[in-house]
Amino acid sequence: MINQKVLIVKLGYIETIGNESGIDNISLGDIIRTTIILHLFKNDRVTWLVTEEGLPLLAGNPYIGRIFIYNLTTILQLQSERFDVVVNLEKMPGICAFTDRVTAWRRYGFRFDAERGTAQAYERAYEALANSVDPELRKKTNKHWVEILFEMLGAKYNGENYILGYKPKTEEKYDVGFNIKVGRKWPDKAWSLENWKKLEEIIGNRHSISWQESLDNIYGYIDWINSCRLLVTNDSLGLHLAIALKKKIVALFGPTSQKEITFFGLGIALKPPLNLDCIPCFMPKCKYPDLCIDAITPEMVYKAINSLL
Repeated sequence: MINQKVLIVKLGYIETIGNESGIDNISLGDIIRTTIILHLFKNDRVTWLVTEEGLPLLAGNPYIGRIFIYNLTTILQLQSERFDVVVNLEKMPGICAFTDRVTAWRRYGFRFDAERGTAQAYERAYEALANSVDPELRKKTNKHWVEILFEMLGAKYNGENYILGYKPKTEEKYDVGFNIKVGRKWPDKAWSLENWKKLEEIIGNRHSISWQESLDNIYGYIDWINSCRLLVTNDSLGLHLAIALKKKIVALFGPTSQKEITFFGLGIALKPPLNLDCIPCFMPKCKYPDLCIDAITPEMVYKAINSLL
């Protein structure tokens, strides 16, 4: 039985827990992991507002009735509709001002502060906003990202996974996939090419390897990940897609925190074996010439691969 009419606004301009905006650098990983809240609206009429770049991550999702691309036309339409629930997970002031004007009985996430001209939190989103603006507070938080997200909506997280609409057209062909690329917003999440090549040498012919290719579209990217039994990956879109596809994962972390990610028992998170107070810094660009993530050695990664395979 359909209960509510729900609007979800997740464009990827600013991560739900984060403070780095980038209209030209959409956080696709933040969009796919937000699909986890659809478990709360399975019986409802859901409209999702997203950017054109994020559309392939939502297309075919059985729990989304309508997908609108963010533009002036859709903004005007949504402001003229009535919803029972609006969930705004974007902290850009202009988007908050728009969602505040959409008629709804209940609102979750972020709102517009007309006095200051800034984004503010609705009642249950204070923790997410506080962690976004204070990296030191974020370091001390022991909750997974999905736990905070569910609490923003007044719900308790019970182990639900992401919901991916696209069904891969490939079967497993390779033992290990090397997911080497990261988004433009966080260049210092990337492990060095030298380390990737050294890892390939260590693996030798013990496991078959596939390197991430220059893929034309997200669907091809998903198909490639699905062709691998295990994915070695930076903290990127590929990590979240591998989780959605229930792949074995070895994930490499540097400026971001492995504590925020829920692996559902599928993976191992590796962090730099360094005693530095700045790790994780939650900064897109490191102030030091040597990146902390490169302190993770190929030998460490190889050991983790063997323990999973």
